[in-house]
Amino acid sequence: MGVFDFLKSVGEKLGIGGDDAPAPEALQKELAEHGLGGDRVKIEVVGDTVKVSGAALSSEEREKIVLAVGNVEGVAKVEEALTVEDPQPEATFYTVQKGDTLWKIAAENYGNGSKYNAIFEANKPMLKHPDKIYPGQVLRIPPQD
Repeated sequence: MGVFDFLKSVGEKLGIGGDDAPAPEALQKELAEHGLGGDRVKIEVVGDTVKVSGAALSSEEREKIVLAVGNVEGVAKVEEALTVEDPQPEATFYTVQKGDTLWKIAAENYGNGSKYNAIFEANKPMLKHPDKIYPGQVLRIPPQD
């Protein structure tokens, strides 16, 4: 089980606004829109903490589930207890800072900014464009090949 911290005041707005935590149904819908989890994942909201349990198909899906529900306005913490059917090397998480670009993040993590596309691909479908990141957003940084 992992516990992950997020910035409560930034992220995807699911129609609630303010500091209010989203309803479990809204988070479940967010996962469905990204093609993640399906009926294998259960979501519970306690205050500003989201508890995710159930099963993920892979380590990548597990990480994307955590990020999809964590990068939502009103969520400060995600506690996950997902079993993984096909475990793989885990990615690290990185919180975007002001002035960051995927190129800069790739240079810091891989020693080569031109590998930014690996980070972009690792965060699809949550990222739609490599230039559309924002401070406070948490990204997956996959292990180098």
